[in-house]
Amino acid sequence: MLTLKVITEERERVINALKKKHFKDAEACIDKVIELNDKRRSAQNQLDKNLAEVNSASKTIGMLMKEGKKEEAETAKARVAEIKEANKSIQQAMDEASNEMQTILYTIPNLPHISVPEGKCAEDNVVEKTGGMQTALPQDAIPHWDLAKKYDLIDFDLGVKITGAGFPVYKGQGARLQRALINFFLDEARDAGYLEIMPPTLVNEASGYGTGQLPDKEGQMYHCTLDNLYLIPTAEVPVTNIYRDVILEEKDLPVKNCAYTQCFRREAGSYGKDVRGLNRLHEFSKVEIVRIDKPEHSYESLQEMLAHVENLLIKLELPYRILRLCGGDISFTAALCFDFEVYSEAQQRWLEVSSVSNFESYQANRLKCRYRDENKKTQLCHTLNGSALALPRIVAALLENHQTAEGIRIPKALIPYTGFDMIK
Repeated sequence: MLTLKVITEERERVINALKKKHFKDAEACIDKVIELNDKRRSAQNQLDKNLAEVNSASKTIGMLMKEGKKEEAETAKARVAEIKEANKSIQQAMDEASNEMQTILYTIPNLPHISVPEGKCAEDNVVEKTGGMQTALPQDAIPHWDLAKKYDLIDFDLGVKITGAGFPVYKGQGARLQRALINFFLDEARDAGYLEIMPPTLVNEASGYGTGQLPDKEGQMYHCTLDNLYLIPTAEVPVTNIYRDVILEEKDLPVKNCAYTQCFRREAGSYGKDVRGLNRLHEFSKVEIVRIDKPEHSYESLQEMLAHVENLLIKLELPYRILRLCGGDISFTAALCFDFEVYSEAQQRWLEVSSVSNFESYQANRLKCRYRDENKKTQLCHTLNGSALALPRIVAALLENHQTAEGIRIPKALIPYTGFDMIK
């Protein structure tokens, strides 16, 4: 959530930045927030004046009573009662302005970093880097959904029977490959200094608002209405919310956490080739890395996170590219975001496997996540997160890119975790 200080003091910059994100009615929204904030402040000022008058009159009443000036005291009492009655209306108007302003603030996205390129959609994203091992597949190479059936690794039909489309069942070496990847990613994160967290996969409404998943404008979260709880779309939500309403010490920054969780997304509106096999699921496994940092160091942290994710893809021997997302494709909450994609030789297309983002103070303002600097002054933190990594498309890419005439080869770095070097 944008701070009122930024909105009121840097109106033009805010509006222009929001237009870069293609946020509709940017000017009208910002002006409405300023109007409501002025109304709220005016009401607060009037309440403060009234309170001062009530306090002064109360002292006067006591003096008048002591002096036997009963009639004057009664007049003062009537004035106090009049002020208190007026305060009820003023307080109501202030609360209404505050609530309406807060509702609008929740709908305004984060401002994009100056380095975010112009653009309307994914086609306008900028390729920053490509790398990894290029794969030479056999002539009869097949996509992962056929490989999964051939080697009895994943049963998509059984998932439909048990739950529905988008909930696959992993079997045998397929299940072991999943577990191996989870442990590999967690060990790599631990070696990089991340503290492992095992959080809940259900969160309350406050947590959803804290990281910006709520209000859920696109209806992508699974909502347990009876208990008003939400299934998490990513471990970012519970892990970042650990620091909601927390004041950290500057010496303890950056905080580095990682977590493996199941993730749940409705993926409303998805269809066609993009949802075939493991390409787009409703439930999937993911290891997430999260950082809480001070503003002047957060972009250094972002670079370290990018290097961490890139190293994972190198060790998995997968062809990859890194994209800098444009204004029209960057997420609602991110100031700067990089996507990692792996190339599927069998499908002849790029598959997104990670997003690494700096949210600057946007989430921290919602969360009231602050740190105390060396001068004992509290300031908003910056928050960052990244997938390291999401499993479904990594599994798809591993199966497709490492298929051989003899079977599916396991990357060297993963063999200690799988216990086998080939799926046959």
